[in-house]
Amino acid sequence: MPHPLFRRLRTAAAAIALGAAALTPVVGAPSAQAATTTTTVTTSAAAHVANPFVGATGYLNPDYVAEVDAQAAADGGALGAAETQVAANPTAVWMDHIGAIAGDSTHLGLRAQLDHALTQAAAGSSPVVFEVVVYDLPGRDCAALASNGELPATSAGLATYESQYVDPVAAILSDPRYAALRIAAVIEPDSLPNAVTNQSKPACATATPLYESGIEYALNKLHPITNVYDYLDIGHAGWLGWPSNMNPAGQEYAKVARATTAGFASIDGFISDTANTTPTTEPFLGNPDLQVGGNPLKSADFYQYNPEFDEYGYDTAMYSTMVANGFPSTVGFLIDTSRNGWGGPSRPTALNAAPTTVNGYVTANKVDQRPFRGDWCNVDGAGIGARPQALPYGSGSPIIAFVWVKPPGESDGDYPTATHSHGDPHCDPDGTQSDGNGGTYPTDAIPGYDIPAGQWFGAQFQQLVRYAYPSFTTGTGGDTTPPSVPTGLSVTGSTASGVSLAWSAATDNVGVAGYHVYRGGTEVGSTSGTSYTDTGLSAATDYQYSVSAYDAAGNASALSAAVTATTASGGGSGGGCTATYTVASDWGSGFNANVTVADTGTAATKSWTVSWTWGGAQRISNSWNATVTQSGSAVSAASLGYNGAIAVGGSTSFGFQGSYTGSNTAPVLSCAAS
Repeated sequence: MPHPLFRRLRTAAAAIALGAAALTPVVGAPSAQAATTTTTVTTSAAAHVANPFVGATGYLNPDYVAEVDAQAAADGGALGAAETQVAANPTAVWMDHIGAIAGDSTHLGLRAQLDHALTQAAAGSSPVVFEVVVYDLPGRDCAALASNGELPATSAGLATYESQYVDPVAAILSDPRYAALRIAAVIEPDSLPNAVTNQSKPACATATPLYESGIEYALNKLHPITNVYDYLDIGHAGWLGWPSNMNPAGQEYAKVARATTAGFASIDGFISDTANTTPTTEPFLGNPDLQVGGNPLKSADFYQYNPEFDEYGYDTAMYSTMVANGFPSTVGFLIDTSRNGWGGPSRPTALNAAPTTVNGYVTANKVDQRPFRGDWCNVDGAGIGARPQALPYGSGSPIIAFVWVKPPGESDGDYPTATHSHGDPHCDPDGTQSDGNGGTYPTDAIPGYDIPAGQWFGAQFQQLVRYAYPSFTTGTGGDTTPPSVPTGLSVTGSTASGVSLAWSAATDNVGVAGYHVYRGGTEVGSTSGTSYTDTGLSAATDYQYSVSAYDAAGNASALSAAVTATTASGGGSGGGCTATYTVASDWGSGFNANVTVADTGTAATKSWTVSWTWGGAQRISNSWNATVTQSGSAVSAASLGYNGAIAVGGSTSFGFQGSYTGSNTAPVLSCAAS
C-alpha cells in the first residue's frame, strides 16, 4: 500500500473569514485600520438551520480586504482590476494563537471582527455567515514545521489551550449581541488526519491524545451556542483518499464525536482541502479504474493507487464512510476552493486519449499541475478556484458549500537558511521530498521567496489571480451566472448492464462547456454532448439519474428533474451466468476475495458483469482479472477482453483486495451475461 502523503499549509494569525453562496459579495468593507464601529443591533437567537450558507451573505474581513486593495493599487492596470475582484469574496478569520483573540495594531481581534459583521448585517437584508478557524492545539501540526503552534504537546499545554484559548473564544461567540449571525467554526485543521496517518512520528503519537481531548473540549464549548456550526477538518483527497486511510479516519472522527456531550450532534459537518490545492474535480480523469496500457489510472505515480483524484469524489466517498460510522445522513461537507483552480496555459481543455501508459495519460489530462501530489507549500502554478457558493451541486449532494478558508495571497511558510533556523524544508524552492515509495520530487514552492506563514505574499497573490479558474481576467472573467437547468432528460435504451440517456441542450451566457451525469446523487461521468451511456450496472435494477450543466467559468446549474431507468434482465440469446463469492483471507481491517463466474446458460458468453451492494463499510482498493468500479456501496465488475467468453458449463474468476470497518458480511451477487 502506498505511503500516505503528508501535506502542510497554514495561514497566520490575522486575516480571514468565510462565506457561501447564495453568498452575496459585499463591497465597500471598512478598512482594516478603522476603529471598531459600535452598531446598535437588535438580535434574536437564530434558529440552527440545516445549511447556514443557503440564503446568506459571506463576511468580508476588512484586514484581508485592505491587503488585497493595497496589492491591486500597487499593480494597477488589468492585473490590478482583476485583483480588486478578489476582495469582494468572503474569506475566513483565523484565531491561530491566543493573541489573535484580542488582536493587535495591524489585525482586528475576534470581537472587533464580529462587530464589523454586525455592521455588514445591518446594511443588508440576509443573514451573514461569519467563518472562524479554531486553530491552536497543543503540539499543533505535528508532522510539519512551518506552522507549529505556541503550545507544547503536554498536559499543561492542553490546560492552557482550554482555559486561555477555547474558553475566551466560546465566551465571545456566545455573546447574545452576535446571536443573529451564522458562525461557522472550522475546528483545528490538520489535526485528526495526523492521528490516522502519522503515528509513526513520535511527535504525532504524543500529540494525538491531546488533539482528541482538545477537540472534544472545543466541541463541548461551541455546540451549545445555537448559532455556531462546527466543521471538522478532514485533510484532502491526496492525504486520506486511500481506503486504508479513509476507513480508519471514519473510526477516528466517530471516536471523537462519541466522546462529546452531544455525541454526533455536536458536529455539523466536515471541510476538505483547507489551504490546499487539490482540484475540486478532475474533468478528464473520472474513472480511477480506467485501463490504459493494461493498468488502472490510479496506479500512476501521481496517484499511487489512491482512487480519489479530486475533492468531489473524496468528499462523496468520505460522506459514505462517515455515515457508516454513525454520523447522521444530514452531515454536510465544505470544500476550500481558495487555491485549487489550476487555470492558466497548462490547463488541459479536452481529453487527450493518445497516451498509452498510465503515467503519460494522467500527465496529459490532469488539471493539477503539481509534479508530486504531496506538494503543499506556496505551490507554483496554483490559481484561485471556484467562488464561495452554497449548494454547488444542488440540494441532493452532501457538499453544501464552496468556501475560501485560506485567504489567497497569504504565505504557507518559510524555510530554514544559514541565518534563519526556523522554517520547513518543504517550503524551500530548491528542496526535494520523497513520496515514501522511493520517488523524489521537487517541493514545487514558488522560487525566489522565503516568507513566513501568514504574511502577505504579493508574488503568490499575483499568480493565484492570473491562474484563477474560473478566470478574473478573460472573457469569462469573474462570471458567476450558472447555465440553465437541463431539461428533457429521458432514457433512450438499456441493456442488462447499461443505460443510455439523452437531454436537451442547456443555455449559458458564456456557453455551456459540458454536463455532469449523476446516478443516485453521485456523479458517474461527464460529457460535452447531450447524451451519455452508463455501464457496469446490475441486471433488472432501478437506477435514478439527473444531469447538471457547467460552463467555461466553472459555474454549474442545479440538477435536472430525475428519471428512473430499469436495466434489462440478464441472459439473452441463451446467455446466463452465476457468481460465487469467497473470502480468501481476512486480517481484521482488510481482506482478499475471489469471485467465480460460471456460464449457466445455453450458449457461450461474450462478456459478463457481476454487481453487488455492500452491507457495511467495505471499500475496494485493488483488483485483478476484471474492471472493478465502486460508487458508494455499489460495486460492478466487468469482464476483460481475454475472459469474457465462457463456454457453457465453464467458469472463470476474478479477485480484489479491500478494507472495511465493522463487519465484513459477504454480499449477494448479481451476474449478467451477453
